Amino acid sequence: MDIQEYNLQEKEQFNEFVHTNPLGTVHQTYEWGDFQAKSSKRDKYWMLVLEDRTVTGRKILGTALVIRQKLPFGLSWLYCPRGPLMDYSDVRQIGLMCGKIREIAKREKAVFFRMDPPVCVHNVDTVVNLENCYKSEKLCKAHAQYMPQHTLMVDLTPSEEEILKQMKQKGRYNIKVAERHGVKVDLKCIRDIDIFYKLFHETTERDGFNGHPKEYYKNMLDVLGSRRAKLWIASIKEKPLAAAIVTYYRSTATYYYGASSNEDRNAMAPYLLHWEIMRDAKKHGYKTYDLFGVAPDLLGQPDKKHPWATVSDFKLKFGGKRVDYLPARELIFKPFWYFLLKSAKKIKGLS
Repeated sequence: MDIQEYNLQEKEQFNEFVHTNPLGTVHQTYEWGDFQAKSSKRDKYWMLVLEDRTVTGRKILGTALVIRQKLPFGLSWLYCPRGPLMDYSDVRQIGLMCGKIREIAKREKAVFFRMDPPVCVHNVDTVVNLENCYKSEKLCKAHAQYMPQHTLMVDLTPSEEEILKQMKQKGRYNIKVAERHGVKVDLKCIRDIDIFYKLFHETTERDGFNGHPKEYYKNMLDVLGSRRAKLWIASIKEKPLAAAIVTYYRSTATYYYGASSNEDRNAMAPYLLHWEIMRDAKKHGYKTYDLFGVAPDLLGQPDKKHPWATVSDFKLKFGGKRVDYLPARELIFKPFWYFLLKSAKKIKGLS
């Protein structure tokens, strides 16, 4: 068993493994790497592959899409979103992957490496084994989390009536309010990114969080393509009130980015927007709608002090099953620079 860096000529083999792996998500496809590499803060990625070579050929055992994130002074950090994809009960696989990451980190002047293990906390046997592996490979708990550690998954396999029934009463009511106000939901294309970004800018100013430049969202739709990323907009009489970018991969549609207008908020457009997205996903054979990120659960209620508390109240009205992932982990290569980065984030209030 060894580990290789696949090139673009081998991208289809890489993607095939991701697509067939139970842990695979869009974040580990080479298209996601292409999309991320177009960002001003990221510039390259690697497709790492664990292989078992025999006289009859080679078999892929695991993969990792690793993205380089730029830092000042020629430094960087490395990120594996919702990965690697491998057998987390096999210590050898984890050791080989970390060894390759260390090799890349040395030549890329990386301060640290972060991974989001695609493992749910209820998988007790894997969790226990992972803790032992973390110690042996010196993977510490990450100082920040990009991928949401907690999310809600709405089952789309029942009838529409049953999906509505499992929502909170207020969610169903707000969908009807939007219908009575004449809200219409339409699938748009990349040409309509200006509409999304205008709404998104209103949202970031209103709710006090940072977003990406418009080109980031345009690149997402462009690189992932209409098969894997779609733009939805809810309007009243051609006036846009809410929008969402949704990714589609394997059997899951994921609510990735959302925005809403400061106007006509009593029309409850975001509720009908997501209901129509769910209906369309179900129609096209998707089995799950991932609401992608909620605040941690405290005694059955979302943590009111968490930055995602408000958006969590909104998402919880759609019902769904809570899924909790293990927290992100990090390998630290340059302790001094790592300390400075953490300190700078605290000063800016980003951690």
